[in-house]
Amino acid sequence: MKKMLLTLAIFVLTPMAFGFTAIESVSEEMVAVVVQDDVAAEETTTGFTQELKKRFIEGGPGFMGIVLVCLILGLAISIERIIYLNLATTNNKQLIHRIESAISGDGGVEEAKEICRNTRGPVASIFFQGLDRLDEGIESAEKAVVAYGGVQMGQLEKNVSWISLFIALAPMLGFMGTVIGMIQAFDKIEAAGDMQPSLVAGGIKVALLTTVFGLIVAIILQIFYNYIIGKIDSIVNNMEDSSISLVDILVKHKS
Repeated sequence: MKKMLLTLAIFVLTPMAFGFTAIESVSEEMVAVVVQDDVAAEETTTGFTQELKKRFIEGGPGFMGIVLVCLILGLAISIERIIYLNLATTNNKQLIHRIESAISGDGGVEEAKEICRNTRGPVASIFFQGLDRLDEGIESAEKAVVAYGGVQMGQLEKNVSWISLFIALAPMLGFMGTVIGMIQAFDKIEAAGDMQPSLVAGGIKVALLTTVFGLIVAIILQIFYNYIIGKIDSIVNNMEDSSISLVDILVKHKS
C-alpha cells in the first residue's frame, strides 16, 4: 500500500515539477526579451542624441549657436502666445445671453458691467467699454466698442512679428554658413594647389549642416506661427460678431 501511494505521488508531482520548470524558463525568456528591448530603445535614443550633438558641434559654434538662439526665442514667444490666446477664448454666445438677460432684468446695465468684469477675455473687455459709455448714447458706445476692439486686436498680435522674423532669419543664417563653408573649402584648395576631396570635405559638411539646421528651425517655427495666426483670426471674428450683437442689444434696450 505504501509503495502504491509513493508511486502515485511521484506520478503526480513529476509533471508539476516539469511544469514549474517550464513556466520559470518561459518567464526568464520573456524578461530577457523585455530587457533587450529596453536596452535597444535606450541605445537608439542615446545614439540619436549623441549624433545630433555631434552634428551641431561640427556645424560650428558661430552660426549654429545663433540658429539655436532663434529656435529658443521663437519657441518661447510661441508658447506664450498660445497660452494667452487659449485663455482669451471664451463662450461668447453664453456671455451675450447673460448680458441681455441682465439688461432686460432688474439689474440693468450695472449688472451687465459686473458680469463683464468677472469674465476673462477680450470680448468681455470690449463689452464693458461699450456698456460704460452707454449713458452718452448709442453712438458713443459703438465708437468705444470699435476703438477698444482695435486695442484688443493689438494685444492678440503682440510679439507675433518676432516669430516671423526668426522664421526668416534661421534659414538665412544657414545659407550664410553654407557660403562661408564653401569659401573655406576653396581657400584650402587654393592653398594646396591641388583638388583633393579630403581638403574640401570639411568645409562642404559645415555648409550643409548649417543649412539643414536653419531649415529645421524655420519649419518648426512656421508650424507654430500658422497655428497662432489661425487662432488670432478666429478670436477676431468672434469679437466682431459679438460686438454687432452687443450693439443690437443696446439699441433694443434704448428703444
